Amino acid sequence: MPPAILIHGPTASGKTDLSIALAKELGGEIINSDAMQVYTDLSILSARPSEAEVAQAPHHMFGHVDGAERYSTGLWLKDAIERIEEIQSRGKVPILAGGTGLYLSALVHGLSKVPDVPEDIKRDTLAQIEADREAAHETLSLVDPEAAARIKPLDIQRLTRALEVFYHTGKPITSFQTPEPPYFKKGEWVGFALTPDRAELYARINSRYDKMLETGAPDEARVLYERGLPSDLPIMRAHGMPGFCEYFNGKVSLEESIERGKRDTRRYAKRQFTWIAHQFPLWARIPSKCLDVRKKVICSIHHEIDERDFNG
Repeated sequence: MPPAILIHGPTASGKTDLSIALAKELGGEIINSDAMQVYTDLSILSARPSEAEVAQAPHHMFGHVDGAERYSTGLWLKDAIERIEEIQSRGKVPILAGGTGLYLSALVHGLSKVPDVPEDIKRDTLAQIEADREAAHETLSLVDPEAAARIKPLDIQRLTRALEVFYHTGKPITSFQTPEPPYFKKGEWVGFALTPDRAELYARINSRYDKMLETGAPDEARVLYERGLPSDLPIMRAHGMPGFCEYFNGKVSLEESIERGKRDTRRYAKRQFTWIAHQFPLWARIPSKCLDVRKKVICSIHHEIDERDFNG
């Protein structure tokens, strides 16, 4: 079976165009590995592939989850494995592309079995952190120093997760983080990380955000806002939504909400670069922004691995 192709890279780095080009070249099918593009409610703000792009190659797991759901890494992994096996049963190449490194890491490194936490504990923990992040981080330092050393006070999502698990179980989250064996074994996959020039990428993020505004992002955000969903749902933390919610609530101007959206997206891209450096150190880097160069590099390496495994 030809190895699966995994592509990670910061937001706005060109993963959509690349995955489509590869699918056409290799007879592949694309599986989404972006945590926001799974949601039905946000197609523009999440930069989900357009109808024209989806028509060019088979796409899976895009916009298939309602925004009211808390779609987790575990759920994504289960759904992704089902799609991978379906695609391979047809003799096609699975191409997993997206910006959520944790999703891809679960496939190749294994997923830790952290227990589910009741909704009331999640809400109370989030409220505690929003009231005083520094104090919440100090609390984590007392109950789970190992996790506190890795998690910064500004990383609200990971800080919340570590504290809520402790409050629910009385045990540090690190005690649950021995992963199960990964789904993919050696030789069954090959990973690539897109690492374009940061200054150029940040400029592209700003430009893409402006295009989102022109194509209806504020209206899309308002429709989601008017659903009245809890603010701690993953979809409500999508880049752009917090700023738009502040605008809809009359707390900031539209211009201020737009600037926050751009800033949050640039900061997220910076964290994605860090993830690549620390979590995927052996993945092949592709700094070029040229689509043809990217495609040639991946096809060449993929073919080499496929031939080597076929010939033993």
